[in-house]
Amino acid sequence: MTDTRATLDSLFAAERALREAEESFFSSAEPEALAKSIAAATKDALALAPGDERSIRLYRIATLASELPGPEPIDALLSILDEDDLSARAEAGEGLLELAYDRFKEVAAAIEALLDRKHDGPSMEELPFVLTEVFDPDPVPLVARFLQHPRADVVASAVEALATYGDPASIAKLRPLTGDKRTVVVADLEAEATIGELAREAIAALSPEPQPPRGGGGRPGGGPPPGRGGPPGRKPRPS
Repeated sequence: MTDTRATLDSLFAAERALREAEESFFSSAEPEALAKSIAAATKDALALAPGDERSIRLYRIATLASELPGPEPIDALLSILDEDDLSARAEAGEGLLELAYDRFKEVAAAIEALLDRKHDGPSMEELPFVLTEVFDPDPVPLVARFLQHPRADVVASAVEALATYGDPASIAKLRPLTGDKRTVVVADLEAEATIGELAREAIAALSPEPQPPRGGGGRPGGGPPPGRGGPPGRKPRPS
């Protein structure tokens, strides 16, 4: 019992030290200079071999980056979102979402740059879900650009994100994909589906329900028919 309590006390002390170190970091220079130091630290961490040290550094960078101005923290978070380490990726996704709420134009510009150069990292499957958490400004035009990505898994993520977002304006963006025969694995079902099938399912979910005929026709209680819904989730959103 004594050893357990001593271990807990060590954890508490480490947490206090971490908070003090964070406060010291944020007070050590102007925000713009701190942002540049985050960029340099990210570059150094990404140069390390995969392992605990790389993961620890990238996770901590992700917790700090969303508090700083300029393009460097956004680029750092996007780079971390390409990592295999799930905890660092999740923290980067949360950080990007915070920045998107407050500085959507800056985040959108960085994502558009990735799309322009046809970036193909794992982040491209996560970003549509990050963007569709933001309701103002409308994220649909930017998410729709992911539908043109050359990799089918990225396209499928964008289809699912648009279906989940629920804006019928997405239907016009999805229609060109209804005949797409590329296949992806639908994780929830552990089965394959074509992009076209996912697009048609999304369109059905987004389409306004027809009004029942007068005289009491239609399904009792109204609402969507049984089984209606967006495409099955392919992977969880960043959390």
